[in-house]
Amino acid sequence: MQETRQNKVARLLQKELSLIFQSQTRMMHGVMISVTRVKISPDLGICTAYLSVFPSEKGEELLNNINNNEKQIRYELGTRVRHQLRIIPELRFFIDDSLDYLERIDDLLKK
Repeated sequence: MQETRQNKVARLLQKELSLIFQSQTRMMHGVMISVTRVKISPDLGICTAYLSVFPSEKGEELLNNINNNEKQIRYELGTRVRHQLRIIPELRFFIDDSLDYLERIDDLLKK
């Protein structure tokens, strides 16, 4: 169970990461990235973010692009939260495929 401080930092990072991705995907028409969940380690040093990508076919390609530009994203995040956090956590990104999973179960139930 996460502590109160971890939850507050996770919510802050989720909000700021979603704003960063929102501003970046405005240039790419037809693509939407949302940050569905953020977990932070107890020492606040590692941030694990789960991303939902629309359309889901471009998920792996966008995840590779995000992982290649992780340092720039971390720098942008640092400029946004520099007054709230002393140490900017290392970022790790994963695809959240729970919506695809739910859709597949719905299709199976309809048959």
